[in-house]
Amino acid sequence: MNANVKSFFEKHGFYQDFDLNSLVKSFISDMHEGLLGHKADQDMIRTYIDPSTITMQDKSVIVIDAGGTNFRSSLVTFSKTAAPTFSNFEKSKMPGTERELSKKEFFDQIASNIERFKNTCREICFCFSYAMTITEEADGILKSFSKEVKAPEVVGCHIGAELKKALIEHGWTNDPKIVLLNDTASALLAGSGSSKYSSYIGFILGTGLNAAYVQSERADYPDLKKQIIVCESAKFGGYKNSDFDILVDEKSVKPGYAPYEKLCSGAYLGPVAFEVLHMGAKEGLFSAQFAEAVSSIKAISTIEVNEFLHKYAESKSVAPETFAKATAEDAAVLFELFDALVDRMAKLAAIILASCIMQCGEGQDKAKPICIACNGTTFFKTYKVIDRTKDYLAKIIDGKFFYEFLPNEVDITTGTAMAGLR
Repeated sequence: MNANVKSFFEKHGFYQDFDLNSLVKSFISDMHEGLLGHKADQDMIRTYIDPSTITMQDKSVIVIDAGGTNFRSSLVTFSKTAAPTFSNFEKSKMPGTERELSKKEFFDQIASNIERFKNTCREICFCFSYAMTITEEADGILKSFSKEVKAPEVVGCHIGAELKKALIEHGWTNDPKIVLLNDTASALLAGSGSSKYSSYIGFILGTGLNAAYVQSERADYPDLKKQIIVCESAKFGGYKNSDFDILVDEKSVKPGYAPYEKLCSGAYLGPVAFEVLHMGAKEGLFSAQFAEAVSSIKAISTIEVNEFLHKYAESKSVAPETFAKATAEDAAVLFELFDALVDRMAKLAAIILASCIMQCGEGQDKAKPICIACNGTTFFKTYKVIDRTKDYLAKIIDGKFFYEFLPNEVDITTGTAMAGLR
């Protein structure tokens, strides 16, 4: 690394070579406290879903996927002898994103969105990607919405129970059974179809960040049966933030919330790169020409960071237009700065995965590895992140556990529907 870049990072508390194993120990300790119900950063949400109880059968399931700005619904039909089929897919706006809704309006909109499935089948599996507590009845109590959804009366509600009430009011007579889960649990379930694995991990690195794993029964958790645990990894606060991270957090909608996510998810890579770029320009890392151009850059997206890294690595060319005034020397420095950000992303992802592997209690037999099922464009498309994550994970695990990554991004709809096969 360029000596000036290294000095710049050290000055601002951005450490390239931090202790991965020490952070894993802190991560697992926090998981342990959360499972015991003690004060912890991660929520460690119980789902009451054990993947080993799921059996393939001839059955159709209505799937709802709500998160961000989109609301998706479809029918998934399973067969004992063939791959699942998908039909009657629709995508619409997430209720509450265009205007504020009352509780009744919110659930009426959802009922209207799936009106075409009325009384076709009883099971409705609802991937609801917002902070919620799962009950033993597989309902979800909403803790909070993200900023896009404006339906404050829904916070604190039992999502499944309220939706069932709305469906009955809309004429559903088949006693709908609604199962709530989040996208990380869905990713895990999507990878759980094979018996070759001893356990499963779901990992999402996209706009946001989270992980889920299957917790085995253990003497130190006497009231905890084998089930999927959703960690809410984004909330872990055991990593010391750099000056750049602090600036991004202060400018965010919820300062202090989800600190780990702000270090490495797709929503924040661009903003962190923006702070690095502007501070670097002020402190003389670039030519006067490029430093002047930087002053007019008002924002950087994760897509722009990724495009620059790929183009520069391939041909030393500078793209996108945002960085067009960089000299060859500027571009080389910029590459080192941005490359360090994605390298840290990979390290932090590896820490989460290593913690889940060690905590789940399986994977010691090479013939029965742990399955890691991943989802998220940031993980699969960002420059070298997936390969580096695997390399750092291997260094942490050091041959003590056996695991396999599924080769492709898993389908959240399939995983959500599988919750209806219990």
